[in-house]
Amino acid sequence: MTDIILDNNGDLKLQNGDFVLGYSDNQHQEHILMATKGEFKEFPELGVGINRMLSDDDFTPFLIDAKKNLEYDGMKINNIKFEENGNLNIDGYYK
Repeated sequence: MTDIILDNNGDLKLQNGDFVLGYSDNQHQEHILMATKGEFKEFPELGVGINRMLSDDDFTPFLIDAKKNLEYDGMKINNIKFEENGNLNIDGYYK
């Protein structure tokens, strides 16, 4: 999906005085995973709150919630899992 790109600080990325457009799927995934429910005012049930998961030993409910939220956003999720190195692997694409 092509959308407005944000920089590493979450600010609009500008180039030559204009917004930067580009591939934004990963950016959308990151925002959904980091947001807690209620942060998206138009869609109050959207958001996973990955920070809550960091203090929990059981991450299975987080993976289930992440899959549901990403599917709600229009992704087709084949698999979502934590790899041995701790990275979250999302195998999916926007329809």
